[in-house]
Amino acid sequence: MTHKNKRIFFKHFIAFLGVSLFSQFATPVIAENIKINVGALRFTSHAASFVALERGYFADEGLDVELKFFQAAQPMAVAVASKDVDYAVTAISGGLISLAQKGATKVIGGALSEEKGIDGSQIIVSKEAYSAGMTDPSKLDGATWALTQTGSSFHYTGSQVAKHHGHTFKYKPLQKVGAIIGAMKTSQVDAWAIVPHIAKPLNGGGAVHIIGAISDYIPDYQVTVVFTSADNAANEREKTEAFLRAFSKGADDFNAALVDKTLGEDAAEDMIKLIHKYVYADRPYEKAAPSIRNGAMRINKNAAMNLDNIKAQLAWFKSEGLVDSSITFETLVDDSYVASQ
Repeated sequence: MTHKNKRIFFKHFIAFLGVSLFSQFATPVIAENIKINVGALRFTSHAASFVALERGYFADEGLDVELKFFQAAQPMAVAVASKDVDYAVTAISGGLISLAQKGATKVIGGALSEEKGIDGSQIIVSKEAYSAGMTDPSKLDGATWALTQTGSSFHYTGSQVAKHHGHTFKYKPLQKVGAIIGAMKTSQVDAWAIVPHIAKPLNGGGAVHIIGAISDYIPDYQVTVVFTSADNAANEREKTEAFLRAFSKGADDFNAALVDKTLGEDAAEDMIKLIHKYVYADRPYEKAAPSIRNGAMRINKNAAMNLDNIKAQLAWFKSEGLVDSSITFETLVDDSYVASQ
């Protein structure tokens, strides 16, 4: 190799090396395989996370996701605050709000929502309550209304039904959804409101009676929200935006297949099979599929939030003395990540 050719070779080699090094350092951190834990319930309403995981949307964003399952909203909020879980989807609860006030959690997006024309959360009563005349929400005065915990979403929805009719309810915390189902079946409690993939099978099997819908009382209800630690929201923007993008793609697929039903029956069945890995997995597919299909509610596009309803929920928690009266909307919610609905 001549001196001139050597000079040309090294010139191109240095240029190539420079491009390679630049590419390496220019690659965003999120392109690495970042491990995160995502909190969820085994509900159809959490399908966006299931779809994003199964179809590789999280992986496409550089996120190595493990799902962590819970049986109620408030323990999930505690897990996010302690950073055992990085991101989660669940209803606003007194626990979540109180943790936000302590600077531990932040709501960053919307998920499940009530929408006119789509079957949402159903008001159900036990067989004994129905036989005693509680055949309509207007006849529930004095009823025992089931909750997971005081200050849960079940507490909020029950209060809105009671307020509308001028009723007084006796609220009974039972800690877990499974315990509430057992109590409804044995008439230990009178009434409850729950998402359709649980309410409809219970009604169809004769264990309870559906007597109304929560959308009649809270038509714009932001049922669940996406939240994370306050530290993630403030200091891990790239990772948080990556999570929301993947989650939103999962929601789009779910809505198209089972809510808007624009993709045809094959796509709907594929979606139900995917969800069945996580919801009613202990049941044969043939028995689980109708419940999953009938339980499809809207998951907000692009994780948009219904800010007005979130503000209304916060006001209710404060008015009931369930959270500190000084907490502000801005303390609970970081609305810089997504658009309002």
